[in-house]
Amino acid sequence: MGAEDRTYHSLLARHEAMRLRQQLLSPGKDPGTGRGGRSPAEETYDAAADRQIILRDLDLVGPLDELITDLYRALFARHPSLRSLFPATMAFQQEHLARAFWYLIEHLDRPEEITATFTRLGRDHRKLGVRPAQYAAFRDALCEALRVRAGEYGSPELERAWTRMLQLGITAMVRGAESALHEPPCWRAAVTGHRMCGPDLAVLRLLPHETFRYRAGQYASLESARLPHTWRPYYLADGPGPDGEVEVHVRCTGPGGVSEMLVHRTAPGDEVRLGPPKGDLTLGAEAPETLRLVAWDTGWAAMKALLQELDGRVRRSPAQRARRVRLFLGADPLSGLHDTGYLAGLEQRHSWLTVVPAAAGAPGEGTYDRLALAVSRSAPLTEGRTLVAGPPDMVRTVTAGLVHAGHSADRIVHDPLPVGPPVLPRFTQRHGPAGDFLPPGRQVPA
Repeated sequence: MGAEDRTYHSLLARHEAMRLRQQLLSPGKDPGTGRGGRSPAEETYDAAADRQIILRDLDLVGPLDELITDLYRALFARHPSLRSLFPATMAFQQEHLARAFWYLIEHLDRPEEITATFTRLGRDHRKLGVRPAQYAAFRDALCEALRVRAGEYGSPELERAWTRMLQLGITAMVRGAESALHEPPCWRAAVTGHRMCGPDLAVLRLLPHETFRYRAGQYASLESARLPHTWRPYYLADGPGPDGEVEVHVRCTGPGGVSEMLVHRTAPGDEVRLGPPKGDLTLGAEAPETLRLVAWDTGWAAMKALLQELDGRVRRSPAQRARRVRLFLGADPLSGLHDTGYLAGLEQRHSWLTVVPAAAGAPGEGTYDRLALAVSRSAPLTEGRTLVAGPPDMVRTVTAGLVHAGHSADRIVHDPLPVGPPVLPRFTQRHGPAGDFLPPGRQVPA
């Protein structure tokens, strides 16, 4: 048994002892399951009250970056072997955790949304090698960090509010992981093709060693063998095919990250790993009447997959043809558009498809203003759905423009936007609604 396994089994034994102790101290719980007579849905948890406590005393434990630094310091001091689960550079991991904490705080009065989001997160975290008992170690490290930050001003009430909030997310993550035991934590894949489409953009073809099931429009995180424990999300640029290959479009956004490894340091024959597919940017089962597809730069990959699926539906059944599909495709500069040969051929073959290119805004305009204007002027906005893929700021700009022009918000589909600002927030800031913590198309070094 290796050192990591011995550490894990020690954590597991400690976790089980804590569970048994909680059972003994909690009358009315079933000794076999640890559950009370009421169902989890019936058990009362005043999440709104905990949120008020956390918000009231944010300044005691902030700033958030220092709280998270203390958390990881405590975690690795208690369990040094857990350090191997994390990348060498912790900055991105700390930002990811900051966004997760902000999501919990902002949504604590809506626990059903937290459960849905963290269930998906738990399924995805299996690829990192995280095991249920290790969540208990993380919770203990948070408690220690809270005590360090609050000092003499801390209180059991504040600690309990934070740990209950964290436990809500952890419980959902464990359930998500357990529900995905029928599939691998991640998929090893061979690089079968690597084509440069410019100085900093590559199209990769990947062949997973095991069956990789996904839907057109979804995305998955990739890990390069040259940068272990570091994952970044990319849209899958084609629908599931008989050969099992998948295509991803990667733009290098900075030195030393996953995108640089995939664009400049990867070749056919190399191996990467794929996380489980995610995302809701998919076609419905019904035939669309009017469909708007809006993409910026590598967001085109998602739209390429959706158009391939729609093309296949039309071939199998002409009744599935949409009355009109408009593809709004933006890039900066417009010459940065790639895969244009495939797109031109598709437009020539299908009278129902219209492609509308859009460049970045001129000086004094927002980068995505011209794209948003082109989409919002497409008529009639009262019909059909609009699917949007690209950087979060582009998604926000296009969505706001459509809603302002009268398009119904519930007919606009995009993947969840990141929580909070793109840098570690301070507790004195407030943030608007947000969803997932790292969607594809994000403009940071990746």
